[in-house]
Amino acid sequence: AHHFFSLVMLVAARRLFSSQAVRFAEHGDPRAVLRRAPEKVGTPQASEVLVRMLAASINPADINIVQGRYGSKPSLPAIGGSEGVARVEAVGAGVKGLAVGDVVIPARPQFGTWRTHAIATVDQLIKVPADIPVEQLATISVNPPTALRLLSDFVQLKKGDTVIQNAANSAVGQAVIQIARSRGVRTINVIRERPDQEQTVEYLKSLGGDLVVTEKYAASHKMRELIS
Repeated sequence: AHHFFSLVMLVAARRLFSSQAVRFAEHGDPRAVLRRAPEKVGTPQASEVLVRMLAASINPADINIVQGRYGSKPSLPAIGGSEGVARVEAVGAGVKGLAVGDVVIPARPQFGTWRTHAIATVDQLIKVPADIPVEQLATISVNPPTALRLLSDFVQLKKGDTVIQNAANSAVGQAVIQIARSRGVRTINVIRERPDQEQTVEYLKSLGGDLVVTEKYAASHKMRELIS
């Protein structure tokens, strides 16, 4: 009877509920290999937490991973998504540093953010301020750090310096503009010719871009005169 009671308690402690995940069992065209499917998630065990995803981004690298064209490949089957934000729903025994209600982001890439819930260990997550908008937290760990390192790792930029970047309307480019602006560094931002060009120019200037030019202008003698 005691053994039966212990078994019942063990099953209850590890009860499962269904969540949803976007998975791929093989590499290929995302439209062909990605599948949304239910996934059984249990209660967190010692040193684990249960999180509910609030938002997840789709980056070009995520598509490359699904295609099998990225530098590192996950073990298959895998859940897509590297970047996102979640809220802690439950904690296991012995968990320190995280509590129910905390907002977290993945500490490492290829976490598998394209799902509704996940069980993770504490070291797989980073606690972040809960008052930052969800859409910003969901996109904070890939492109902004890239922009920060571009502005920090190669040249010691000082206030009043100017940097030139292409693909300025990309996510990295937009982060470069804002970080540079906060440091007093001017930016010359190159974009492709496009139908909504004027709107793009105004938007990048609203972020703090000092000058926004097209690739055609950047290749002209006017550009050379401008930066000489």
